[in-house]
Amino acid sequence: MPGAPLLLDGLPADWRSGLFLGRVETADGPSPILVEGGIAFDMSRVAPTVAQLVERLPLSADQGERLGALDALDLPLLSPIDLQCVKACGVTFALSAIERVIEERARGNADAAADIRARLEERVGGSIRAVVPGSGQAAALKQALIEDGVWSQYLEVAIGPDAEVFTKSPVLSTVGAGAEIGIRSDSTWNNPEPEIVLIVDANGRAVGATLGNDVNLRDFEGRSALLLGKAKDNNASCSLGPLIRLFDADFTIDDVRNAEVELTIDGPEGYRLEGSSSMNQISRDPLELVRQTLSEHHYPDGFALFLGTLFAPVQDRDEPGRGFTHKVGDVVAISTPRLGKLVNPVVTSKEAAPWGFGLAALMTNLAKRGLLA
Repeated sequence: MPGAPLLLDGLPADWRSGLFLGRVETADGPSPILVEGGIAFDMSRVAPTVAQLVERLPLSADQGERLGALDALDLPLLSPIDLQCVKACGVTFALSAIERVIEERARGNADAAADIRARLEERVGGSIRAVVPGSGQAAALKQALIEDGVWSQYLEVAIGPDAEVFTKSPVLSTVGAGAEIGIRSDSTWNNPEPEIVLIVDANGRAVGATLGNDVNLRDFEGRSALLLGKAKDNNASCSLGPLIRLFDADFTIDDVRNAEVELTIDGPEGYRLEGSSSMNQISRDPLELVRQTLSEHHYPDGFALFLGTLFAPVQDRDEPGRGFTHKVGDVVAISTPRLGKLVNPVVTSKEAAPWGFGLAALMTNLAKRGLLA
């Protein structure tokens, strides 16, 4: 599902000095690119997939075929990952924990959410922001909330020892910058989730970061946490991009820890929503989330890890007290200066381009191009 060529306003502020990975749709098929000094190189003859290219890092871009300046690249962008598993961590910020409890208590009913939000914020808002997950203080807060009758499975993963980690999307199903993102046509309460996504190699080493939209159906998950799969994994429901910025001396994990992620939603009726997510307010360190995702399992092609979001859209869109939900025609823009801007228009999953290029299609394409060893 190709997106659009990379526009100048989608590039990071210092794109000429960073080192980036991505994927583009060429006449022959999907190809990984490496961008160094502002110049893009097709790396498909060096490593036919991004997952394989990551395992060969560090390497010089001039080992590939020069495509030209990044800002003049006229090839459709794809999601910058391919064979990596797509994992996500939920409830990693205090505010997101409160919003998940609201979904649970409201049973996916947006009308009931406002009153629950006010009562829950008053009871646990300050406490949950101050506590360290898994600590003795967290255990004491848990006991107090149980006695108060407001304990929830979402608070368990917010302040307990174990993070929530789930599989967001199948391999090769993610879409890139400019592509349409999909909301199930039978969902009436949903929202984007603007996040930073770490790219992790087969040895569990975080090698870089990109932007992601963990599209979420609040009504589905609110009815039951067992509907998480339906709430999260739908056609075109996960976007990444525009590029992966690799860690180097000038861009490190500390840049992720301190990033300010901005979100805008422009609706077809003139509606506009603005929000932000401050990564320095995350409850668990990004590398701790990587560790918990690895667990005792092995990811031979690495994985992409959504780190969660502070953003919770409670601004009313139509009726007072109903909060926010998407409309077809919305344009979602997620940005932070050092990773660029990820822009996607919203349609229903039914209307979005069908996902037809899977693992078999990729292997067939690479074999025809003589890229499989």
